[in-house]
Amino acid sequence: MTKRAEELKAAIARVQDRIERACAQVNRGADTVKLLPVTKRFPAEDAAELARLGLTELAENRDQEAGPKSRAVGELLPGVGVRWHMVGQLQRNKARSVARWASVVQSLDSARLADALTRGVDAALTAGDRSSPLDVLIQVSLDGDSARGGVPISGVAALADGVTRSSELRFRGLMAVAPLGWPAEKAFDLLAKVFERTRNDHPEAIEMSAGMSADLETAIAYGSTCVRVGTALLGERPLTSP
Repeated sequence: MTKRAEELKAAIARVQDRIERACAQVNRGADTVKLLPVTKRFPAEDAAELARLGLTELAENRDQEAGPKSRAVGELLPGVGVRWHMVGQLQRNKARSVARWASVVQSLDSARLADALTRGVDAALTAGDRSSPLDVLIQVSLDGDSARGGVPISGVAALADGVTRSSELRFRGLMAVAPLGWPAEKAFDLLAKVFERTRNDHPEAIEMSAGMSADLETAIAYGSTCVRVGTALLGERPLTSP
């Protein structure tokens, strides 16, 4: 095992221990929380090593980096089914490209983006670039400021209803980032309430993606089913992508 592989293995163990302890605090099984590595600005070799170590769902936040990286990981790990998540803000003109490599988009925040993704998935299915619909999570702007992405809470229900009318998209739940300056408890308590209301209308929406390296314990306490972790797994990010 290389030195980098040993570093990643130790980091995975530390983060999984944090998840297990956080789950134990609220009487949840650790298997109810997915650890999703965010590999932005790290090389494809790191992403492939994480997959070798058992983390076969990985996340990126820029299409320009994710497309080539997902192809490179596929070449490094032939036959290993890595599922890629798009977790960053997504422009409509990137939807067709994202539909070719992403299994999940966690940052859906408008009906127009949903329409663009529907068209992108349809094209990818026709071209044989994918074989199944695209799972999507609606990103919620908890403070109503769309600068960091997300639909205001008041728009979640209508957007969810619209997504369920697309046969190319599968509505899987909600995602949010704690607003700047907010205590994590306030942010994730609010998200949990929105999530509960959404699940009442859409029982298939079972994912609540919340929590990152600094606040994953709080997110788990409020019901997160997916923590998006970069720094705690991979270290401080390089200033530029490889």
